Amino acid sequence: MIIASLTFGYFFLGLDPILGFWLAYIFTRPLGASFGDFLSQPTQYGGLGLGTIITSALFLGAIIAIVVWISLTRRGEDQVAVS
Repeated sequence: MIIASLTFGYFFLGLDPILGFWLAYIFTRPLGASFGDFLSQPTQYGGLGLGTIITSALFLGAIIAIVVWISLTRRGEDQVAVS
């Protein structure tokens, strides 16, 4: 709900992009930590038991895939000021 509110604020109410980024970062950080714990913790503690190395590799792979996709599609290029 919070992320949806930030999205609405950005697209319809003129929320400053930098402020919106930091608010989204602050609100989603605990969610990412909980998801990482869920993936890495042993099954006896309610996790999937993948371990920290595999979990880190999954997150790294996701980050690399997103960066490559953005680079290939040139998303956001029109918003960057070149001096």
